[in-house]
Amino acid sequence: ALTEAFVRARLCESPRDGNACGTCKTCKLLAAGTHPDRMLVTLEVNEKTGKLRKEILVDQIRALSSRLAMASQLGGWQIAVIDPADAMNPPAQNALLKTLEEPSASSLIVLVADQPWRLSATIRSRCQRLDFAVPSQEEALAWLSARGVESAEAVLAAVGGNPGQAWLLAEQGGMQRRQDVARDLLALAAGRAHAREIGKTWAGDEPGQRLDQAARLLGGALHARAEGRNARFDPGWSDDVLAERFASANHLRMLLNGPLRADLALFEWLDGVPRV
Repeated sequence: ALTEAFVRARLCESPRDGNACGTCKTCKLLAAGTHPDRMLVTLEVNEKTGKLRKEILVDQIRALSSRLAMASQLGGWQIAVIDPADAMNPPAQNALLKTLEEPSASSLIVLVADQPWRLSATIRSRCQRLDFAVPSQEEALAWLSARGVESAEAVLAAVGGNPGQAWLLAEQGGMQRRQDVARDLLALAAGRAHAREIGKTWAGDEPGQRLDQAARLLGGALHARAEGRNARFDPGWSDDVLAERFASANHLRMLLNGPLRADLALFEWLDGVPRV
């Protein structure tokens, strides 16, 4: 939302207090999605499979670079948004570097990334960085309550205080998945379940969200131990094992954005869950 507001204000002919006026020619072109100097690079549909790709490809970045090398069609700024920028694969990131190193005078490139550390250090060093912190708990709970989220405090705690993620979790039935993940991990730890069956279930229903909740549950157990209190979820492993499972869950969650088979990758991770 902020990116869109920034783009519109920068291209607007008569911005007011930092915001687009909404009535000038460029604002009308932006509203219609036909502004020739506003570009968006995002995940595209794979024509062979009909599914959305999990990566931004090098050809997309090359096409963007070629367009930015041309003059602005309306004589003002050219603004390109790459979102999610952290989904660019390594060849795409390498292709972007030349444009970042030799930008034209009237070009702006906005990179939107949930996981900026996935961008190469060279790209990050050439960007102005703007970080977003989560709001206070009071603000977040008020925002969630206004949207009808039930048990808002519990949902907010499940995602580390991020109200946007909390809202998505509530909308997508994520709290039930969180309970299922906790149950599955405890069952595996107790030797009452099989990794292959659980892996197949996870792979077929929001595997990234399930891994995210697994990592949050494990991290919560570690945090509770550090504070000397009992967590509602604690599989009974050592601190070292908890930390390793936490790190590997986050790592696998990122790898699932690539060409890995989710069921096999999840089975391997779940099969590594120690028994107690």
